[in-house]
Amino acid sequence: MHLPADTIAMAEQHLRDILQLAFEHTDQHQAVVVYDQRCPLAVALTSAYRACLPNARFIDFDAETPEFILSALNTLQASDLAVLVQSTNFRLEAYRLRVELFKRGLKVIEHPHLARMEGDENLYYIESLAYDANYYRGTGNALKQKIDNASRGVVDSGDAELIFSGRFEPAKLNVGDYRQMNNVGGQFPIGEVFTESVALEDVYGKIRIFAFGDTTFTVNRPEQPITLIVEKGQVVDTINSTPEFDQVLANIRADDSVVWVRELGFGMNKAFSKDKTVRDIGTYERMCGVHLSLGAKHGSYAKPHIKRGEGRHHVDVFAVTEAVKLDDEVVYRNGAWVV
Repeated sequence: MHLPADTIAMAEQHLRDILQLAFEHTDQHQAVVVYDQRCPLAVALTSAYRACLPNARFIDFDAETPEFILSALNTLQASDLAVLVQSTNFRLEAYRLRVELFKRGLKVIEHPHLARMEGDENLYYIESLAYDANYYRGTGNALKQKIDNASRGVVDSGDAELIFSGRFEPAKLNVGDYRQMNNVGGQFPIGEVFTESVALEDVYGKIRIFAFGDTTFTVNRPEQPITLIVEKGQVVDTINSTPEFDQVLANIRADDSVVWVRELGFGMNKAFSKDKTVRDIGTYERMCGVHLSLGAKHGSYAKPHIKRGEGRHHVDVFAVTEAVKLDDEVVYRNGAWVV
């Protein structure tokens, strides 16, 4: 099944904006697009990239050997562009391909796990590629500034509040602004500002979640929100839990012994909401609202009591969010960031 022509045209416009505004890609640099045709969304994105990058080299992942594909990518020089359109996740060697491409100074756009999108989710995904530079960069940097200066924060979850009683780690941006960053690109769609408490023990209270990443990396939506009870930065109990979420917590405790609340993510992508969801957790993570990570694993921030590589779990959970306050300022209400 192919997606409608107007949907592909929308994808072309969004990708053109990404290439021009975020990546500043021109015909002076080479481009290689590695793609497959295993799902409608991969076919649609590949068609859109052909329109945007008429001079690029296109390689069908399933029609060539890994050696051929790697040799083609090896012809690229620093600041050239590599695009990976993947129904699943391309494996060419043991290492993560995107990381290796970054090491060589390439610009990288990665679209993984496209086959997890079904039905209307394909349209939501393409809508999520819209690149509003003023919104992402303006609101994103404003949020970072407020996070970095805040001495406390509150996520109002409706009849529940999660309190961050201390300072936050310096916020990191995923807003398509690569001017001050070592690597240009990453996984798309984008749209997130994230941090965590400097002292994980400073987090306490209750928070209601309407969705979580289950053991198959799929967005799981229980019939009613699950309330997490947090003490000294750890989930110690739940209300209205489900067997699937109980299994997630059991897996974390089995490997990490406790369930830490780590990442505080401010998703910015307006294409996703509480009601407009996609199954793939890595895509839905950009949802306009608040998500947290459960488990000791978080490669972006070092903690003295958690050795790098020690934590095995990083499970995203999505909060029912009435408001977010940093110090005494409301920065999120009515489903939108207001900075």
